[in-house]
Amino acid sequence: MKTSLLLAAATLTLPAFAADWAQWRGPNRDGHVAATIATLPKEPKTLWSIPVGNGQASPIVAGGKLIYLDEQGGQEVAHAVDLKTGKELWHAAVGESEAFSNAYGTGPRCTPLVDGDRVYTQSCRGAFRCLALADGRTLWQTDFGKDWAAPFFGNSSKDPEARETASRRHGNNGSPVIDGDRIFVPVGSPTRGTLVAFDKQSGKVLWTAGKENTAYSSLMVGTLAGTRQVVHLTGDSLMGVDVAGGKILWQTPVKTGAKRHVLTPILADNSVTISSSSVGLTKFSISKDSGGFKVGPAWKNDKIKVTLATPVLVSGHLYGLGSGAKTDFICVDFKTGELKWSQPGFGDYAAVIAAGDKLLVQDMTGTLLLLQASPEKFAELGRIQVCGTTWSHPAIADGKIYQRDKKQLFALEIGK
Repeated sequence: MKTSLLLAAATLTLPAFAADWAQWRGPNRDGHVAATIATLPKEPKTLWSIPVGNGQASPIVAGGKLIYLDEQGGQEVAHAVDLKTGKELWHAAVGESEAFSNAYGTGPRCTPLVDGDRVYTQSCRGAFRCLALADGRTLWQTDFGKDWAAPFFGNSSKDPEARETASRRHGNNGSPVIDGDRIFVPVGSPTRGTLVAFDKQSGKVLWTAGKENTAYSSLMVGTLAGTRQVVHLTGDSLMGVDVAGGKILWQTPVKTGAKRHVLTPILADNSVTISSSSVGLTKFSISKDSGGFKVGPAWKNDKIKVTLATPVLVSGHLYGLGSGAKTDFICVDFKTGELKWSQPGFGDYAAVIAAGDKLLVQDMTGTLLLLQASPEKFAELGRIQVCGTTWSHPAIADGKIYQRDKKQLFALEIGK
């Protein structure tokens, strides 16, 4: 990264009391931020930058603190820093790291979650912890291997069971989600529960659902066909589970290559949209009648396969990476599944954030683009280099953007 740390950032107009960015993909887990983007000025204000260890887990912002994870001394470590200065307030080891040997490198993958005065972390090896936001003390914990018979295998395992699970070979990366007093965790035990609901305060097990391995997909909660439910794309199926009692309301098989998929399910208009590197972009309709819940494909586009980056839905259209070499930026009609346009030239990952009728696109090379969210054509409004290579999703809160690359985590002011 340049010593000046950064060439530019976006100018945003934000509400007086902008929401924190306290979980994966923002306040509502949908990649939207309550802001309007004017331009990409050339001289941003760099507030602070700090060195960090390896990892791809995204930073989050809550209660005047920034929480991030990195790798230090063979451990995954959670850090809390002061949002104004970047000064560390506390750090806590939250699980043994794994020596991955791939392009993404070692270190934490799973974005933490803040709710009230607590931080929830999940390590790649399946160590799940609830920490005090004030000082990082462990308040309760569970372990996928020891407590749920879902041991981590690692890349080099010869165990036949390792072939049945991507997450327990390459990392338990699917982020948990909170709804009310419950936190839902993708434990991925084929014998004791795919999905587990805990009391978020005490850690008490409230219910379990399913007997399948997980993949890398993060959980979503929403109201579909009139019922509040948690939606989980597992290693073998897509299912909706009643948040209160853990009853599987509907389920449909989804067979992906090597049981790998990363896309966070997109919930909108009584539908769930998913994809993977081997299964085309598919929108499922969820309905209910006297016979119970029904699930079926509203449309399926086998030519569009989304590998790493979850699209955002803006005004009836999906925007993200997919199609072609799976690195084209695309626009898809959400009603029909029709590809409206495709723009080549991107890498294998890009975080896409919607702000009104504009898109902020942070690609893997550290380039930040400003696009018009238009179904008519790819319309680039500006681009700047903001960091080095990254597979981390940035956080945006109160007119500032927080991002990390392989060496640094930094804060840039992008609006007043």
